[in-house]
Amino acid sequence: MNTFISLAKSRHSVRNYEGKTVEKEKVDAILESGRIAPTAANQQPCKFLVLETQDSLKKLERACNPHGASLVIVVCADKEISWVRPFDGHNMLDIDASIATDHMMLCAQDLGLSSCWITYFNPEELRKQFNIPNNLIPVNILAIGYSAEKTKSSERFNQDRKSIESLVQYSTF
Repeated sequence: MNTFISLAKSRHSVRNYEGKTVEKEKVDAILESGRIAPTAANQQPCKFLVLETQDSLKKLERACNPHGASLVIVVCADKEISWVRPFDGHNMLDIDASIATDHMMLCAQDLGLSSCWITYFNPEELRKQFNIPNNLIPVNILAIGYSAEKTKSSERFNQDRKSIESLVQYSTF
């Protein structure tokens, strides 16, 4: 448990990357961690668009700011196969895609890479630039690379986050 907590606390959003290319073995491990992420009813609706060429990263800049990352994964989910909760019709595609993104983000951190989870993007421009079919919903974008920023202290959570007592209730609200 301490190992995971240490890993999670070591991660922070990076918005400035070195130009160094992410090695194929690391890219493969990151994608595998997204592939094995749990999904609602095991529907596995996630699709990962990997961008690592200069041309594709330049096209991406029309839809968002990838912060100079050398590897970007556009995380999409297929609305035609994602599970929908029958009680209220809530579609789980955002949750499934977010779990996969979190797995990939923490895998990248474990491999010595940094990341930034991007939700500020123009979905229509993204769809246009990369021919994303209508059944796929772009949920988020994960920028990954070697950080050009100073590492942040894991102690920052003691000041930057709400206390555990303010978040947790037992038995009832």
